[in-house]
Amino acid sequence: MRYFLGIDVSTTATKALLMDEADAVVGVAAAAYAYETPRPLWSEQQPDLWPSATIKSIQQLLAETGVAPDAVKGIGLTGQMHGLVLLDKDGEPLRPAILWNDQRTAVECNEMRAALGKQRLIDITGNDALTGFTAPKILWVKKNEPEVYGRIAHILLPNDYIRFKLTGKYAADKAGGAGTQLFDVRRRDWSKEVVAALGIDSAWLPPTFEGTAVTGTLTTEAAKATGLVPGIPVVGGGGDQAANAVGTGVVAEGVVALSLGTSGVVFASSDKPIIERNGRLHAFCHAVPHKWHLMGVMLSAAGSLRWYRDTLAAETSFDALLAPAADVPAGSEGLLFPPYLTGERTPHPDPLARGAFVGLTVRHTQAHLTRAVLEGVAFGLRDCFELMKEAGLARVTQVRAAGGGVKSALWRQILADVLQTEIVTINTTEGAAYGAALLAAVGMGIFESVESACEQLVTITGRTEPGEDTAVYDQLYPHYRHLYPALKPTFTAMADI
Repeated sequence: MRYFLGIDVSTTATKALLMDEADAVVGVAAAAYAYETPRPLWSEQQPDLWPSATIKSIQQLLAETGVAPDAVKGIGLTGQMHGLVLLDKDGEPLRPAILWNDQRTAVECNEMRAALGKQRLIDITGNDALTGFTAPKILWVKKNEPEVYGRIAHILLPNDYIRFKLTGKYAADKAGGAGTQLFDVRRRDWSKEVVAALGIDSAWLPPTFEGTAVTGTLTTEAAKATGLVPGIPVVGGGGDQAANAVGTGVVAEGVVALSLGTSGVVFASSDKPIIERNGRLHAFCHAVPHKWHLMGVMLSAAGSLRWYRDTLAAETSFDALLAPAADVPAGSEGLLFPPYLTGERTPHPDPLARGAFVGLTVRHTQAHLTRAVLEGVAFGLRDCFELMKEAGLARVTQVRAAGGGVKSALWRQILADVLQTEIVTINTTEGAAYGAALLAAVGMGIFESVESACEQLVTITGRTEPGEDTAVYDQLYPHYRHLYPALKPTFTAMADI
């Protein structure tokens, strides 16, 4: 039996997952770590936390599963996107990594728009400048830490730093590279125009590889540290969202992933690059060779329900809270909830956006408020779907849902009704690390392609069809869409006050 290792370098832990060639996940291990917020809006992490966590999780995995080290035939990498890792000529970190959730670079984002023109920036990279991306972080270091900037020899992402420690090679996967905003998303490689306009030395950027391509092999030193054997191929892999999409089988046009966690993510695979003209959707390269994806992100999805429960019904279980909401009519008798509790990203990139209950009357009970929260999140996710259609996504044939919120049958039904499409659940639950291992298995020839692997391995475990409330939600949705522009002046004024 041959085995394949997936490594996920996330913000709070590094996970190692081992699957066999028959697709059985034989073990998972993780090693946790912290990140730092040394100043307001800052988010940093020491890069050397990741190799030690990787070593620890692999050693634990081998010990717990009893798999022989020489039976591991391939390694796939994934991890947190957009982080900035700066190395000197000897491959040593120059400063803590600046993470995806760091918000210090608003000025640098404006400088990027000025340097290229906002529309040209979107047209090349597929995205408007955002504080989370890698490129504005580089500009911040240039301006604020010139002594560090002057010693840069290599720029990597977090999972690519692990690649370097495992193989000794500087390389990046194309899905992760697209998330730096230094990529020409159509050409699937670094943009000479963007790199030059920002004054970045192109020699600092590593060569890029498709998700199943071999980027290097395990060194003797890394093998000794992890307990594996030298020479194991390490494939490109992909950023966490792209690798997760591989793990859930979202690799063909028309199949969409919906993640209903603290945030809400809508991920659509595409056979061609699709760019939303205003940059309100993320357009990146997929981890699947020669495919792309669109992604919409709402910041407070299941997080809205958690806030609501913790604030207004802290002693009530989620099941007990949601049960009465099933008896409330669709539309919550005129009550709407825009779920912008932590600002918003898609379709309104506005950190000042706020949540609200609109339409309250004395008839409304707690059950009405509960259902309005569920419906408001569903309407917010529909915003992402509508943007994708407007941008040119040809069709949506199936929505594969995952995350804590999907456990609720009521919420699944509301989603099916609001989105007007079938919602399915699937058999895979291990996320990005599983997708990375699957990319390694494809790269080693176990499967003909990523698409054929997913067709064989990912199966549907449940279906929720749109029901009789679809027409009601379709009538209410335009009124929901009107809320943000109507309330935006108030949000801005309250922030000023």
